[in-house]
Amino acid sequence: MKPLMKATGLVALATASITALAIGLAGCGPEQDYRNATCPPEGTNLTYETFGAQFLAKRCQTCHARNVANRHGAPDKYAFDGPADVHQWIDRIYDRSAGDNTSMPPGPVDPPLAERDALEEWLACGAP
Repeated sequence: MKPLMKATGLVALATASITALAIGLAGCGPEQDYRNATCPPEGTNLTYETFGAQFLAKRCQTCHARNVANRHGAPDKYAFDGPADVHQWIDRIYDRSAGDNTSMPPGPVDPPLAERDALEEWLACGAP
């Protein structure tokens, strides 16, 4: 292989790697922070009792509950057993699951966008 072709290939590889890293890091910036989400001016009707508990039970606690035997690799510190846990990890829950943030739950059946939007609203309003 000629040196110029070798260098061009390395530049292409480096560019692809940087692009992949940037895509992988997308969603980690402040634009994804729950504090930048908008709570409706009138507030929300969503509460832990009417929305949060059911969403967490169905979509999160199969891996993110303290009493689950097989957490499927979920780190022990990320447990969402109740409102206090939600408030402790509100930014992480938002960053992974609310609105357009879709890295959690990992599937195979993802929550519909309407559910993710409701989660976004609930978290943006402080997860009452």
